[in-house]
This record gives sequence, structure tokens and C-alpha cells, in this order.
Amino acid sequence: MARLLGWIGIDLDGTLAHYDGWKGIGHIGDPVPAMAARVLQWQAEGQAMKIFTARVSGPDPERRMVIRTIHNWLHHHGLPLLEVTNVKDFAMVELWDDRAVQVQMNTGRRVDEVVVFASPPVIPPAETAGEEHAGS
Repeated sequence: MARLLGWIGIDLDGTLAHYDGWKGIGHIGDPVPAMAARVLQWQAEGQAMKIFTARVSGPDPERRMVIRTIHNWLHHHGLPLLEVTNVKDFAMVELWDDRAVQVQMNTGRRVDEVVVFASPPVIPPAETAGEEHAGS
């Protein structure tokens, strides 16, 4: 993938980290291997990324504690130290999230429900009257 201008939002629970239910602020599941590899690839490509999580929606000092916990988790698992936010801005170009539903721009329709019409089938020309057929 070519480097995108702007940043990619990466959800934590259920996307970058395995999630099997809330176990408290201090618990983050093991990395999801495919997503961790993707983050490392994006890092190698110089892509800007941020952890995009509702975990940091609380007030300070809880918010600072959650960010510290996430940064420790990233470091422990050999992942880049990323900014942690719950704020979307105009520079976000993608969001990788286990709860997101993508909609087709300006329509409100889910992308997975948009009907794409294939080319019409090719119908062979009808036989012309009076043609002789082999074996007739």
C-alpha cells in the first residue's frame, strides 16, 4: 500500500488487541497478529497512525493513566509508540475498527449493500431466416 497523506486510526480492543470482554482499564489483550504486522508495515512505510479508542474518553487523571497503559502495552509488544486519541479530525484518512460500518459517500447506503451491476450478458445474434443449416 502506498503511504497515505494523513493518519490512519487504529482501534485498540478487538482490532489491534484481542478483546473478550471488559476486564478493567489496566487489561489489554494480546496483539492480533495480522493487525500488529500491518502496523509494523505501515511504520516501515512512514505512515502516520494513531490509536483511536474510547478508552481515553474519561476525564484526567484517568485519561493519562489509560494512555500510559496503552503506551506500555505497545512497547511491551514491540509496536511503535503511537498517539492515543478518541477524536476524529480532517487528517484521518482511514479507520480500522471492529465496529465500523462503511457507508458510500453522500448516500447513507452501507458499502456492503451497494449493488454493482455487471455488464449485460452477451446474447448471440439470432439466426437469419433462410440460412441453410448443416444436415438440413
